[in-house]
Amino acid sequence: MKIIDVVTSCGKTGFFFDDQKAIKKHAKADGNFYIGEPITAGFNHVRQAGESLSIQLILEDGQIALGDCVAVQYSGCGGRDPLFIAKDFEPIVHEHIKDLLFDEELDSFKRLAEKYDHLHIDGKRIHTALRYGLTQALLDAVAKAQHLQMAEVVAKEYGTEVSTEMIPIFSQSGDARYDNADKMILKETSVLPHGLFNHVEDKVGFKGEKLLAYVQWLKNRIDTHKQNPEYQPAIHLDLYGTMGLIFEEDFEAMVEYFKTLREASGPYRLRLEGPVDYDDQEKTMNGLSILTRLIDAADLDVQIVADEWCNTLEDIKRFADEKAGHMIQIKTPDLGGIQNVIEAVLYCKDKGVGAYQGGSCNESDVSAKACVHCAMATQPCQILAKPGMGVDEGFMLAFNEMQRILAVQSAKQRRRHG
Repeated sequence: MKIIDVVTSCGKTGFFFDDQKAIKKHAKADGNFYIGEPITAGFNHVRQAGESLSIQLILEDGQIALGDCVAVQYSGCGGRDPLFIAKDFEPIVHEHIKDLLFDEELDSFKRLAEKYDHLHIDGKRIHTALRYGLTQALLDAVAKAQHLQMAEVVAKEYGTEVSTEMIPIFSQSGDARYDNADKMILKETSVLPHGLFNHVEDKVGFKGEKLLAYVQWLKNRIDTHKQNPEYQPAIHLDLYGTMGLIFEEDFEAMVEYFKTLREASGPYRLRLEGPVDYDDQEKTMNGLSILTRLIDAADLDVQIVADEWCNTLEDIKRFADEKAGHMIQIKTPDLGGIQNVIEAVLYCKDKGVGAYQGGSCNESDVSAKACVHCAMATQPCQILAKPGMGVDEGFMLAFNEMQRILAVQSAKQRRRHG
Protein backbone atom coordinates (compact mmCIF):
# COMPACT_ATOMS: atom_id res chain seq x y z
CA MET A 1 0.00 0.00 0.00
CA LYS A 2 1.30 3.44 -0.97
CA ILE A 3 0.32 7.10 -0.57
CA ILE A 4 -1.14 8.77 -3.67
CA ASP A 5 -1.81 12.26 -2.32
CA VAL A 6 -1.14 14.55 0.64
CA VAL A 7 -3.76 17.08 1.72
CA THR A 8 -3.28 19.73 4.41
CA SER A 9 -5.53 22.16 6.25
CA CYS A 10 -4.90 24.80 8.90
CA GLY A 11 -6.92 24.51 12.09
CA LYS A 12 -7.19 25.41 15.76
CA THR A 13 -6.08 23.57 18.88
CA GLY A 14 -7.82 23.05 22.20
CA PHE A 15 -6.14 25.96 24.00
CA PHE A 16 -3.73 28.86 23.42
CA PHE A 17 -0.12 29.79 22.74
CA ASP A 18 1.17 31.83 25.70
CA ASP A 19 4.34 33.92 25.76
CA GLN A 20 5.79 32.54 28.99
CA LYS A 21 8.58 35.10 29.15
CA ALA A 22 6.15 38.02 28.94
CA ILE A 23 3.84 36.46 31.53
CA LYS A 24 6.69 35.96 33.97
CA LYS A 25 8.05 39.46 33.40
CA HIS A 26 5.20 41.95 33.07
CA ALA A 27 1.98 40.74 31.39
CA LYS A 28 -1.20 41.03 33.45
CA ALA A 29 -4.19 38.73 33.17
CA ASP A 30 -7.49 40.27 32.09
CA GLY A 31 -10.07 37.51 31.92
CA ASN A 32 -8.79 35.13 29.27
CA PHE A 33 -6.49 37.79 27.82
CA TYR A 34 -3.05 39.03 28.84
CA ILE A 35 -2.28 42.72 28.70
CA GLY A 36 1.26 43.64 27.71
CA GLU A 37 3.78 43.40 24.90
CA PRO A 38 5.06 40.00 23.75
CA ILE A 39 8.73 39.13 24.19
CA THR A 40 9.22 35.73 22.56
CA ALA A 41 9.92 35.76 18.83
CA GLY A 42 6.90 34.96 16.66
CA PHE A 43 4.25 36.17 19.10
CA ASN A 44 2.00 39.05 18.05
CA HIS A 45 0.21 38.98 21.41
CA VAL A 46 1.07 37.55 24.82
CA ARG A 47 -1.78 35.06 24.37
CA GLN A 48 -3.05 33.98 20.98
CA ALA A 49 -5.14 31.13 19.61
CA GLY A 50 -3.32 27.82 19.28
CA GLU A 51 -2.92 26.53 15.73
CA SER A 52 -2.77 23.12 14.12
CA LEU A 53 -1.86 21.79 10.70
CA SER A 54 -3.69 18.63 9.66
CA ILE A 55 -1.89 16.22 7.37
CA GLN A 56 -4.13 13.80 5.48
CA LEU A 57 -2.51 10.97 3.56
CA ILE A 58 -4.67 9.56 0.74
CA LEU A 59 -3.94 5.86 0.29
CA GLU A 60 -4.21 3.78 -2.90
CA ASP A 61 -7.45 2.17 -1.79
CA GLY A 62 -9.08 5.50 -0.94
CA GLN A 63 -8.58 5.35 2.81
CA ILE A 64 -7.42 8.58 4.51
CA ALA A 65 -4.84 8.62 7.31
CA LEU A 66 -4.65 11.65 9.57
CA GLY A 67 -2.19 13.41 11.85
CA ASP A 68 -2.19 16.86 13.46
CA CYS A 69 0.89 19.06 13.78
CA VAL A 70 0.63 20.90 17.10
CA ALA A 71 2.95 22.47 19.66
CA VAL A 72 2.79 23.10 23.41
CA GLN A 73 1.20 26.10 25.10
CA TYR A 74 4.54 27.69 26.04
CA SER A 75 6.13 27.42 22.61
CA GLY A 76 9.29 29.20 21.55
CA CYS A 77 10.96 29.09 24.98
CA GLY A 78 12.97 26.68 27.12
CA GLY A 79 14.95 25.42 24.16
CA ARG A 80 11.83 24.55 22.16
CA ASP A 81 11.35 25.21 18.45
CA PRO A 82 9.85 28.56 17.38
CA LEU A 83 6.15 29.35 17.59
CA PHE A 84 4.17 27.09 15.23
CA ILE A 85 2.10 29.22 12.86
CA ALA A 86 0.32 26.76 10.58
CA LYS A 87 0.23 28.84 7.38
CA ASP A 88 3.99 29.42 7.62
CA PHE A 89 4.75 25.70 7.80
CA GLU A 90 2.11 24.36 5.41
CA PRO A 91 4.23 25.15 2.29
CA ILE A 92 7.09 23.05 3.69
CA VAL A 93 4.88 19.96 3.52
CA HIS A 94 3.94 20.56 -0.11
CA GLU A 95 7.31 21.80 -1.36
CA HIS A 96 9.67 19.42 0.45
CA ILE A 97 7.85 16.46 1.99
CA LYS A 98 4.89 15.55 -0.21
CA ASP A 99 6.86 14.04 -3.10
CA LEU A 100 8.97 11.96 -0.69
CA LEU A 101 5.85 10.35 0.75
CA PHE A 102 4.58 9.14 -2.64
CA ASP A 103 7.37 6.57 -2.94
CA GLU A 104 6.93 5.08 0.53
CA GLU A 105 5.67 1.57 1.11
CA LEU A 106 3.48 1.48 4.22
CA ASP A 107 5.19 -1.61 5.62
CA SER A 108 6.70 -0.36 8.88
CA PHE A 109 5.69 2.52 11.11
CA LYS A 110 8.98 2.44 13.00
CA ARG A 111 11.04 2.72 9.80
CA LEU A 112 8.96 5.56 8.41
CA ALA A 113 8.80 7.45 11.71
CA GLU A 114 12.55 7.34 12.17
CA LYS A 115 13.13 8.56 8.63
CA TYR A 116 10.78 11.54 8.78
CA ASP A 117 11.59 12.43 12.38
CA HIS A 118 15.18 12.97 11.26
CA LEU A 119 14.34 14.72 7.99
CA HIS A 120 16.43 17.81 7.31
CA ILE A 121 15.54 20.59 4.88
CA ASP A 122 18.22 23.10 3.89
CA GLY A 123 20.46 21.62 6.56
CA LYS A 124 17.93 22.05 9.38
CA ARG A 125 15.78 19.44 11.07
CA ILE A 126 12.09 20.07 10.48
CA HIS A 127 10.00 21.64 13.27
CA THR A 128 8.95 19.36 16.14
CA ALA A 129 5.28 20.04 15.36
CA LEU A 130 5.71 18.81 11.77
CA ARG A 131 7.52 15.72 13.00
CA TYR A 132 4.79 15.05 15.57
CA GLY A 133 1.89 15.38 13.12
CA LEU A 134 3.57 13.62 10.22
CA THR A 135 4.44 10.56 12.31
CA GLN A 136 0.87 10.42 13.65
CA ALA A 137 -0.36 10.31 10.05
CA LEU A 138 2.17 7.61 9.18
CA LEU A 139 1.09 5.50 12.16
CA ASP A 140 -2.53 5.84 11.05
CA ALA A 141 -1.57 5.03 7.45
CA VAL A 142 0.30 1.84 8.38
CA ALA A 143 -2.62 0.80 10.59
CA LYS A 144 -5.09 1.34 7.74
CA ALA A 145 -2.86 -0.44 5.25
CA GLN A 146 -2.64 -3.45 7.58
CA HIS A 147 -6.28 -3.24 8.71
CA LEU A 148 -5.23 -2.87 12.36
CA GLN A 149 -5.78 -0.40 15.15
CA MET A 150 -2.90 2.02 15.70
CA ALA A 151 -2.35 0.44 19.13
CA GLU A 152 -1.93 -2.96 17.46
CA VAL A 153 0.69 -1.61 15.06
CA VAL A 154 2.69 -0.15 17.96
CA ALA A 155 2.43 -3.38 19.95
CA LYS A 156 3.49 -5.49 16.97
CA GLU A 157 6.49 -3.36 16.04
CA TYR A 158 7.75 -2.71 19.58
CA GLY A 159 7.14 -6.16 21.05
CA THR A 160 4.47 -5.14 23.55
CA GLU A 161 0.84 -6.08 24.16
CA VAL A 162 -2.24 -3.91 23.89
CA SER A 163 -3.58 -3.28 27.38
CA THR A 164 -6.66 -5.23 28.43
CA GLU A 165 -7.70 -2.49 30.85
CA MET A 166 -7.94 1.29 31.00
CA ILE A 167 -4.83 3.42 31.53
CA PRO A 168 -5.41 5.85 34.46
CA ILE A 169 -6.49 9.25 33.13
CA PHE A 170 -5.07 12.48 34.60
CA SER A 171 -7.28 15.56 34.19
CA GLN A 172 -5.98 19.13 34.41
CA SER A 173 -7.94 21.99 35.92
CA GLY A 174 -6.11 25.12 34.87
CA ASP A 175 -6.82 27.96 37.29
CA ALA A 176 -10.38 26.68 37.87
CA ARG A 177 -8.97 24.30 40.44
CA TYR A 178 -12.15 24.22 42.53
CA ASP A 179 -14.98 24.00 39.98
CA ASN A 180 -13.00 21.68 37.71
CA ALA A 181 -12.08 19.39 40.61
CA ASP A 182 -15.82 18.84 41.09
CA LYS A 183 -16.11 17.74 37.46
CA MET A 184 -13.24 15.30 37.95
CA ILE A 185 -14.84 13.79 41.06
CA LEU A 186 -18.16 13.38 39.22
CA LYS A 187 -16.45 11.64 36.30
CA GLU A 188 -14.19 9.61 38.62
CA THR A 189 -10.99 10.57 36.88
CA SER A 190 -8.15 8.41 38.21
CA VAL A 191 -5.70 11.27 38.80
CA LEU A 192 -6.57 14.89 39.62
CA PRO A 193 -6.44 17.94 39.49
CA HIS A 194 -3.06 19.37 38.26
CA GLY A 195 -4.01 22.70 39.85
CA LEU A 196 -1.63 25.12 38.11
CA PHE A 197 0.21 26.18 41.29
CA ASN A 198 2.57 28.54 39.50
CA HIS A 199 2.63 31.60 41.80
CA VAL A 200 3.93 31.63 45.37
CA GLU A 201 2.05 34.61 46.76
CA ASP A 202 -1.31 34.03 45.11
CA LYS A 203 -1.61 30.24 44.95
CA VAL A 204 0.94 28.50 47.19
CA GLY A 205 1.64 30.89 50.07
CA PHE A 206 5.03 32.02 51.30
CA LYS A 207 5.02 29.13 53.79
CA GLY A 208 3.01 26.79 51.58
CA GLU A 209 -0.12 27.45 53.63
CA LYS A 210 -2.42 28.08 50.65
CA LEU A 211 -1.37 24.86 48.91
CA LEU A 212 -1.87 22.93 52.16
CA ALA A 213 -5.35 24.40 52.56
CA TYR A 214 -6.21 23.37 48.99
CA VAL A 215 -5.11 19.77 49.58
CA GLN A 216 -7.24 19.66 52.72
CA TRP A 217 -10.20 21.07 50.78
CA LEU A 218 -9.72 18.59 47.92
CA LYS A 219 -9.49 15.59 50.24
CA ASN A 220 -12.71 16.63 51.99
CA ARG A 221 -14.40 17.35 48.66
CA ILE A 222 -13.64 13.86 47.37
CA ASP A 223 -14.79 12.26 50.64
CA THR A 224 -18.03 14.24 50.65
CA HIS A 225 -19.08 13.97 47.02
CA LYS A 226 -17.71 10.74 45.56
CA GLN A 227 -20.62 8.62 44.38
CA ASN A 228 -18.71 5.34 44.47
CA PRO A 229 -17.22 4.37 47.85
CA GLU A 230 -14.43 2.53 46.00
CA TYR A 231 -13.29 5.68 44.13
CA GLN A 232 -9.67 6.25 45.17
CA PRO A 233 -7.98 8.85 42.95
CA ALA A 234 -4.39 10.00 43.18
CA ILE A 235 -3.84 13.70 43.87
CA HIS A 236 -1.32 15.14 41.41
CA LEU A 237 -0.27 18.79 41.85
CA ASP A 238 1.90 20.73 39.40
CA LEU A 239 4.06 23.13 41.44
CA TYR A 240 6.02 24.91 38.69
CA GLY A 241 9.20 25.13 40.77
CA THR A 242 7.54 27.04 43.62
CA MET A 243 9.05 24.83 46.32
CA GLY A 244 12.48 25.94 45.13
CA LEU A 245 11.38 29.57 45.43
CA ILE A 246 10.14 29.06 49.00
CA PHE A 247 12.80 26.68 50.35
CA GLU A 248 15.61 27.41 47.84
CA GLU A 249 17.91 24.35 48.17
CA ASP A 250 16.88 23.23 51.63
CA PHE A 251 15.62 19.83 50.47
CA GLU A 252 15.20 18.47 54.00
CA ALA A 253 12.79 21.32 54.78
CA MET A 254 10.90 20.58 51.56
CA VAL A 255 10.47 16.94 52.57
CA GLU A 256 9.18 17.98 55.99
CA TYR A 257 6.63 20.21 54.25
CA PHE A 258 5.69 17.35 51.91
CA LYS A 259 4.86 15.29 54.99
CA THR A 260 2.19 17.83 55.95
CA LEU A 261 0.75 17.69 52.43
CA ARG A 262 0.67 13.90 52.53
CA GLU A 263 -1.08 13.90 55.88
CA ALA A 264 -3.63 16.33 54.47
CA SER A 265 -4.33 14.13 51.43
CA GLY A 266 -5.58 11.34 53.69
CA PRO A 267 -6.18 8.06 51.86
CA TYR A 268 -5.28 9.52 48.48
CA ARG A 269 -1.79 9.10 47.00
CA LEU A 270 0.11 12.33 46.44
CA ARG A 271 2.20 13.28 43.40
CA LEU A 272 4.14 16.54 43.24
CA GLU A 273 5.20 17.65 39.78
CA GLY A 274 8.06 20.08 39.24
CA PRO A 275 8.65 21.04 42.88
CA VAL A 276 11.92 22.74 41.89
CA ASP A 277 13.07 24.51 38.73
CA TYR A 278 16.42 26.28 38.98
CA ASP A 279 16.47 27.59 35.38
CA ASP A 280 19.20 25.07 34.60
CA GLN A 281 18.80 21.45 33.52
CA GLU A 282 21.70 20.01 35.52
CA LYS A 283 20.79 21.84 38.73
CA THR A 284 17.10 21.00 38.42
CA MET A 285 17.83 17.34 37.70
CA ASN A 286 20.16 17.16 40.69
CA GLY A 287 17.55 18.75 42.95
CA LEU A 288 14.89 16.26 41.87
CA SER A 289 17.33 13.38 42.42
CA ILE A 290 18.05 14.56 45.96
CA LEU A 291 14.34 14.96 46.76
CA THR A 292 13.60 11.49 45.39
CA ARG A 293 16.31 9.92 47.57
CA LEU A 294 15.24 11.81 50.70
CA ILE A 295 11.60 10.84 50.24
CA ASP A 296 12.52 7.20 49.74
CA ALA A 297 14.80 7.26 52.78
CA ALA A 298 11.97 8.72 54.87
CA ASP A 299 9.59 6.04 53.55
CA LEU A 300 7.20 8.83 52.64
CA ASP A 301 4.31 7.95 50.34
CA VAL A 302 4.86 10.90 47.99
CA GLN A 303 5.94 10.72 44.35
CA ILE A 304 8.06 13.40 42.73
CA VAL A 305 7.28 14.00 39.04
CA ALA A 306 9.85 15.52 36.67
CA ASP A 307 8.66 17.90 33.96
CA GLU A 308 10.66 21.02 33.08
CA TRP A 309 14.04 20.53 31.36
CA CYS A 310 12.88 17.08 30.35
CA ASN A 311 11.74 17.85 26.81
CA THR A 312 13.37 15.31 24.48
CA LEU A 313 13.86 11.56 24.41
CA GLU A 314 17.49 12.11 25.33
CA ASP A 315 16.47 14.32 28.29
CA ILE A 316 14.02 11.71 29.52
CA LYS A 317 16.67 9.01 29.39
CA ARG A 318 19.04 11.20 31.45
CA PHE A 319 16.41 11.95 34.08
CA ALA A 320 15.47 8.26 34.27
CA ASP A 321 19.10 7.19 34.59
CA GLU A 322 19.63 9.71 37.41
CA LYS A 323 16.38 8.76 39.16
CA ALA A 324 15.42 12.44 39.01
CA GLY A 325 11.87 11.78 40.11
CA HIS A 326 9.72 8.76 40.83
CA MET A 327 7.84 9.58 37.63
CA ILE A 328 8.69 11.52 34.48
CA GLN A 329 6.29 13.44 32.30
CA ILE A 330 6.70 12.62 28.62
CA LYS A 331 5.43 15.85 27.06
CA THR A 332 4.40 14.39 23.74
CA PRO A 333 4.61 17.34 21.26
CA ASP A 334 8.08 18.30 22.51
CA LEU A 335 9.49 14.93 21.48
CA GLY A 336 8.79 15.42 17.77
CA GLY A 337 8.13 12.03 16.19
CA ILE A 338 5.50 10.10 18.12
CA GLN A 339 7.73 7.02 18.08
CA ASN A 340 9.89 8.88 20.59
CA VAL A 341 6.91 8.88 22.97
CA ILE A 342 6.69 5.11 22.64
CA GLU A 343 10.41 4.68 23.25
CA ALA A 344 10.37 7.09 26.21
CA VAL A 345 7.60 5.16 27.98
CA LEU A 346 9.37 1.85 27.41
CA TYR A 347 12.72 3.26 28.58
CA CYS A 348 11.26 4.62 31.81
CA LYS A 349 9.56 1.30 32.54
CA ASP A 350 12.80 -0.56 31.88
CA LYS A 351 14.59 1.72 34.38
CA GLY A 352 11.92 1.29 37.05
CA VAL A 353 10.76 4.90 36.77
CA GLY A 354 7.09 5.81 36.40
CA ALA A 355 6.13 6.91 32.88
CA TYR A 356 3.52 9.65 32.74
CA GLN A 357 2.49 10.08 29.10
CA GLY A 358 1.52 13.73 29.19
CA GLY A 359 1.39 16.42 26.57
CA SER A 360 -0.28 19.77 26.28
CA CYS A 361 -3.68 21.40 26.65
CA ASN A 362 -2.80 22.99 23.29
CA GLU A 363 -3.17 19.78 21.25
CA SER A 364 -6.05 18.55 19.08
CA ASP A 365 -8.50 15.68 19.10
CA VAL A 366 -6.43 13.88 16.45
CA SER A 367 -3.10 14.08 18.29
CA ALA A 368 -4.82 13.13 21.57
CA LYS A 369 -6.34 9.99 20.04
CA ALA A 370 -3.01 8.93 18.54
CA CYS A 371 -1.46 9.31 21.99
CA VAL A 372 -4.18 7.12 23.51
CA HIS A 373 -3.26 4.34 21.07
CA CYS A 374 0.41 4.67 21.97
CA ALA A 375 -0.48 4.50 25.67
CA MET A 376 -2.65 1.42 25.28
CA ALA A 377 0.26 -0.34 23.55
CA THR A 378 2.94 0.71 26.05
CA GLN A 379 0.93 0.97 29.32
CA PRO A 380 2.37 4.04 31.10
CA CYS A 381 1.36 4.84 34.69
CA GLN A 382 -1.08 7.51 33.55
CA ILE A 383 -2.11 9.49 30.49
CA LEU A 384 -3.08 13.15 30.30
CA ALA A 385 -6.63 14.03 29.29
CA LYS A 386 -6.26 16.54 26.47
CA PRO A 387 -6.74 18.92 24.76
CA GLY A 388 -8.16 21.94 26.56
CA MET A 389 -8.65 22.93 30.19
CA GLY A 390 -12.38 22.27 30.45
CA VAL A 391 -12.01 18.71 31.85
CA ASP A 392 -15.14 17.27 30.23
CA GLU A 393 -13.97 17.23 26.62
CA GLY A 394 -10.45 15.91 27.13
CA PHE A 395 -11.56 13.27 29.63
CA MET A 396 -14.34 12.11 27.31
CA LEU A 397 -11.94 11.83 24.38
CA ALA A 398 -9.35 9.75 26.26
CA PHE A 399 -11.91 7.58 28.05
CA ASN A 400 -14.00 6.82 24.97
CA GLU A 401 -11.03 6.08 22.70
CA MET A 402 -9.66 3.60 25.23
CA GLN A 403 -13.07 1.96 25.50
CA ARG A 404 -13.20 1.62 21.71
CA ILE A 405 -9.78 -0.03 21.63
CA LEU A 406 -10.77 -2.43 24.41
CA ALA A 407 -14.05 -3.30 22.71
CA VAL A 408 -12.35 -4.11 19.39
CA GLN A 409 -9.65 -6.16 21.10
CA SER A 410 -12.28 -8.08 23.02
CA ALA A 411 -14.25 -8.79 19.85
CA LYS A 412 -11.12 -10.06 18.06
CA GLN A 413 -10.32 -12.28 21.02
CA ARG A 414 -13.81 -13.80 20.91
CA ARG A 415 -13.52 -14.50 17.19
CA ARG A 416 -10.13 -16.18 17.65
CA HIS A 417 -11.53 -18.51 20.26
CA GLY A 418 -14.81 -19.20 18.52
